[in-house]
Amino acid sequence: MTVALIDNGSLEPAATRNLRVVAASISAATDVTVHPVSWKHSDRIPLAALDGDPAGTTVGPFVRSQLALGERHFVFVPFFISAQGAIGSALRSDLEKLRTPETPFELTFTPSLADGGVIAPIVAARVRETIALAALDHPPVIIVDHGGPSPASAALRNQIADEVCMILGSDVGPVAAASMEGGDHAHNHPLLAEQLRAPGFDAGDVVVALLFLSPGRHAGAGGDIAQICGAAETTHPALRCHLTDLVGTHPLAADTLAAALRATLSSLHAPLSA
Repeated sequence: MTVALIDNGSLEPAATRNLRVVAASISAATDVTVHPVSWKHSDRIPLAALDGDPAGTTVGPFVRSQLALGERHFVFVPFFISAQGAIGSALRSDLEKLRTPETPFELTFTPSLADGGVIAPIVAARVRETIALAALDHPPVIIVDHGGPSPASAALRNQIADEVCMILGSDVGPVAAASMEGGDHAHNHPLLAEQLRAPGFDAGDVVVALLFLSPGRHAGAGGDIAQICGAAETTHPALRCHLTDLVGTHPLAADTLAAALRATLSSLHAPLSA
């Protein structure tokens, strides 16, 4: 049996580095070899950008190489905010296409971070960190995700925003949910740029809580979200945006996925390979 932590993939080296760190943490917690694997993109990262380490591994070549070694059962630990949206469905479809009559295999996914109910507590902790670091006084909070074609992802975003609001209570001002992009789909609205124009969010200190797992071109330093916030601050000079740290770099994320992996392997009752 082969176990892998799988994310969407990114051309940003920092995302692959974080995937490797989380995979190593899960391995240490479970005493199981966990391979860091991306769905797409990461195999195009230049070697020098990863300090001489090999480029990121993507799912197609990884599964084929394991099949060539005789592996026939894969357990994937989903490193996604939600494994149920459009990305999760497309990933499963791509994995199914790798199955052939000559190389059949079994495929199991562990429960996700959303299944573990830890995303809202992590986001709330990140907001509290930001408030303490910047000495803010009851700031309004915007929970921002990527935005996509699946209403299920937007529903999860909204649910997390409601839970964060309950956890933080009177420590913050109003809490809103928004998406970075995807304005063609009604469920993604308000977009972050729109919410930063809304009364109560267009002036003063506003915490922008990142519903993202790893740094990259969207949630990394100087990324899309930082640029959206910078443009809003230019339009509204009294506005000051404070971005939180990420969900996937919080220790509770790796701990939760490790617990999910242990439970899944216990239910399978199968030996593991390195």
